[in-house]
Amino acid sequence: MKLGLGMGYWSSGPPPGMLDTVLEAERLGFDSMWTAEAYGSDALTPLAWYGSHTTRMKLGTGICQMPARTPTALAMAAMTVDHLSEGRLLLGVGASGPQVVEGWYGQPYPKPLERTREYVDIVRATVARAEPVAYAGRHYTLPYSGERGTGLGKALKSTIHPRRPEIPVYLGAEGPKNIALAAEIADGWVAMLYSPHDDGWYRERLAEGFARRSPERSPAPEFEVVCLTPVVINPDVEAAADMVRPHLALYAGGMGARGANFHFDAIARAGFEAEATKIQELYLAGDKKSAIAAVPTAMVEAMALVGPPEKIRDDLAAWEAGVVTTLLVSGPPAMLRVLAEIVL
Repeated sequence: MKLGLGMGYWSSGPPPGMLDTVLEAERLGFDSMWTAEAYGSDALTPLAWYGSHTTRMKLGTGICQMPARTPTALAMAAMTVDHLSEGRLLLGVGASGPQVVEGWYGQPYPKPLERTREYVDIVRATVARAEPVAYAGRHYTLPYSGERGTGLGKALKSTIHPRRPEIPVYLGAEGPKNIALAAEIADGWVAMLYSPHDDGWYRERLAEGFARRSPERSPAPEFEVVCLTPVVINPDVEAAADMVRPHLALYAGGMGARGANFHFDAIARAGFEAEATKIQELYLAGDKKSAIAAVPTAMVEAMALVGPPEKIRDDLAAWEAGVVTTLLVSGPPAMLRVLAEIVL
């Protein structure tokens, strides 16, 4: 089991003391650090900034939202960061959700799996730089051939040469078809709201994708699973769980509409459908305090590591037996030191 530092996305501004945390994570032997984006701070700029202060940790985007950039624009940024970091980039991408895609980016959300497949194809072709990039898909066409164009577009090849002919691509996924797609076309999967108690279900979804994997893709044993895992070290288990309840309430109740919330579905699959339904009803009714209080400790313990170090050490056994290869954690340097002692 490896450890990754999850830096997430900013709230109202840059998190204080993050550089110290990054430097401590590298000193402790963390394998990677990961940024994120929603509709505020972007994933690439903080990753490049903090990455410039490190020499060993891999740099992951968990995730870059596809509607935020055209595939060639993301490939440009990826090649740039990969050069500056001397080949340490792990490129996590994902479709995001309908509220963000249509509300923030003003783009249609339907057909996310089909769109993801085309997007990754173009990113890889751009980075490989074997020939000028030309693509004819249902969602992306290069060069542009629509009626509103000039007709002067031509297939182009990146002016810069990539440091590596292929940058590892990870897919952020929660739904069953998207998880299978990650196993089929990607080098890794960025997971969240995963429970090791449902590891068999996840293995089945990954096996579906591996069975469709093309021969030239890396074999399944090299496939990485990076999981965003809340960790709170506290001798009082209930107090530790209280720190995670708002996170689960937000995702079960507030990150998506009723009937169209992938996070709700993931929590329900873990055996908490009735609880998630109650949390969602309270959250959507505006009673966030009650929604948070409705998150049971059992739900927290199924999807997070909470409690004193000895309990976390015992609970970790289920995670180590599952598909996850890297625990993506966040916290102050003192917590990272304890966690590194337990895991590494």
